[in-house]
Amino acid sequence: MAILPVRIYGQAVLRQKAEAVKEMSGEVKKLVADLKDSLHYHQGVGLAANQIGVPLRVFLAGDGKKTMACVNPRIVRSEGTVSAEEGCLSFPEIYVDVERAARVTLEYRDEDFAVKTVEAEGLLSRCIQHELDHLDGILLCDRAGFLSRTMMAAKLRKMEKKVREAF
Repeated sequence: MAILPVRIYGQAVLRQKAEAVKEMSGEVKKLVADLKDSLHYHQGVGLAANQIGVPLRVFLAGDGKKTMACVNPRIVRSEGTVSAEEGCLSFPEIYVDVERAARVTLEYRDEDFAVKTVEAEGLLSRCIQHELDHLDGILLCDRAGFLSRTMMAAKLRKMEKKVREAF
């Protein structure tokens, strides 16, 4: 188990579409443990594997009380719409309103690779949709409206510059 750094906007792995997990290997179990340690350390409610540099279809999602590990997740049903402010560990200090489905039904595999289904609303629904976006290479800035994107443009350029300078 390890605390890993969260990749920030401008790093290519965040735009990669994550690959499906074929089996629950020791490597995948370690990834889940690393995600848990990293999420706890960075104080988020959700974290996708590609946010720590691993392009596999695995994320953690929570509601502030309980967190679940989801392997090969997919939304099988969604209802309604709701707009609320979102932040993202890959976009430090940026918060924007994002419209999402109000309720979702998620099918996924748990840490034992058993198929599970969960119905979610509120923060858990929002978190699931946000983390699933990460697995598809979709970022917070892609979901923001025109005005929000315009307002965050300077911050995004600074993040990209930091990434270029670091590598």
